[in-house]
Amino acid sequence: MRLLPLIAATYFMVSGGPYGIEDILGGAGYGWAIAILLALPIFWSLPTALMIGELASAIPAEGGFYVWVRRALGPFWGYQESWLSLSASIFDMALYPSIFVLYLGKFSPALTAGPRAWAWSLAIVLVCSLWNLRGAPAVGDGSLLLSALLLTPFTLFVALGLLKGLTLHPAIQWSNSGSGSTGFGTGSAFSTAVLVAMWNYMGWDNASTIAQEVENPQRNYPRAMIVAAVLTAVTYILPLAAMAFAGLSAASFSTGDWAQAARALGGPGLLGEFLGTAIVVGGCITGVGMFNALQMSYTRLPMAMALDGMLPRVLARRNQRGVPWVSVLLCGVAWALALNLPFERLISIDLILYGSSLLLEFAALAVLRFREPHLARPFKAGNRTFACLLGVAPAMLIAYALYVSRADKIIGTTSALLVAIAVGLLGPILYWATAILPSRGQPPAIPANNEGL
Repeated sequence: MRLLPLIAATYFMVSGGPYGIEDILGGAGYGWAIAILLALPIFWSLPTALMIGELASAIPAEGGFYVWVRRALGPFWGYQESWLSLSASIFDMALYPSIFVLYLGKFSPALTAGPRAWAWSLAIVLVCSLWNLRGAPAVGDGSLLLSALLLTPFTLFVALGLLKGLTLHPAIQWSNSGSGSTGFGTGSAFSTAVLVAMWNYMGWDNASTIAQEVENPQRNYPRAMIVAAVLTAVTYILPLAAMAFAGLSAASFSTGDWAQAARALGGPGLLGEFLGTAIVVGGCITGVGMFNALQMSYTRLPMAMALDGMLPRVLARRNQRGVPWVSVLLCGVAWALALNLPFERLISIDLILYGSSLLLEFAALAVLRFREPHLARPFKAGNRTFACLLGVAPAMLIAYALYVSRADKIIGTTSALLVAIAVGLLGPILYWATAILPSRGQPPAIPANNEGL
């Protein structure tokens, strides 16, 4: 996979366009929404991107973050890293087919009525599984095309919003009416905005698992992280700013409302209808593109673990294109079984599990600086002290997510926090259970292209 497809795939693993940030605006208003989307890249995305840039350039191994944590902290914590990421994927991957279905229903509600919604979601899983079987280059090139298709309508969207603001000079409502001077009606609105923004800015480490399938990973990973981080922030903030300058109300703006805003900017004629339809198509593309890119990432974890004797060897089988086809199919089945889980109840669990795995990666960064100071690092995230402190801001945000989720009920009176803790505690049990595997205890497999190892 070359640099541009890697950037596009990373963009889909993290963002996939402005779709998904609607609830930030609806709860916070323009002023606070833009402030949150400007702050989180600094305190959440940038530290993660720097950490990924260093470790991916130093240890460009298939399995990415699992290999880093295993190397720095040992096989037990490597297993926990992979378990937390894969269990988070069960909740995370159910979201993207639901985005596709949500926007498909904008064409005609009958298309997604009743069991048709589940059928469409299952179709996304099947199509992306077949797409992934063609290999990482096919996914990367497809991501490049899909990103261009979904962002083109938003270029027109931003231009119309700014033009309307410059010519009509409407009043800009920086905060929601009735939300008070802070821009938030309740503490829960602020919490929702921050959690949704964190979810929309997470996933930078996912691209690391395909390192052996990337051209010149030591050079391309740091560049891809930086470019994708800037692109993500820009494509979140510019459409919101365009809406604000055009004088559109942020009240009640929620998931799926981009098409309505596009029609308002384009006007009642042909332009408005065309732009609204293009935005709807973009929403469908986002669902497919994000699921496709993330499937490529997650399915390399069971393969890497199988090569290390942590999982049955059958999961390491590859087809003639080098794709771990057993892992692709098994993960696809697991994600298909989670399709009926409701969107609103998934983000908190996903954030907690993902956040826990992310903290292990920051720990690996710090430990390797002390344990292997002479490891070749084509890209370095600052000096040793800076690298060790790099995870402080993300850790504080993860702690905030943990605190907020204590009141987020999933099943009856059971909170998202308790569910996430229960899922996380299964990791050590499974690690001890896999000790019976014949291949357990063998030295980790070293990739053929072992630069930095």
